[in-house]
Amino acid sequence: MIADYRAAPIDEKLRAVLAVLEKLTLEPETLSADDIRPVLSLGVTREALVDAFYVAFLFNTYDRLADTLGWELPDERYYPKAGKFLLERGYL
Repeated sequence: MIADYRAAPIDEKLRAVLAVLEKLTLEPETLSADDIRPVLSLGVTREALVDAFYVAFLFNTYDRLADTLGWELPDERYYPKAGKFLLERGYL
């Protein structure tokens, strides 16, 4: 899915949301209601789409901050531990 969400074996709702998020990220000035209507017609709720926008906004902000401020990634050994922690306890 990371390589190409368009060809990945995922639910069509998720594929549609990812397409909108891609456009929001790369061409926000061209995003319109015409991009949103097909996603909603697939059964994605407005609330779910708004949540996806919030997550994309935060990740885009973090990414730009990291690039601007030169943040470094932790050692690769960190990620399996962090992933296990999130799976067991969640983000809260």
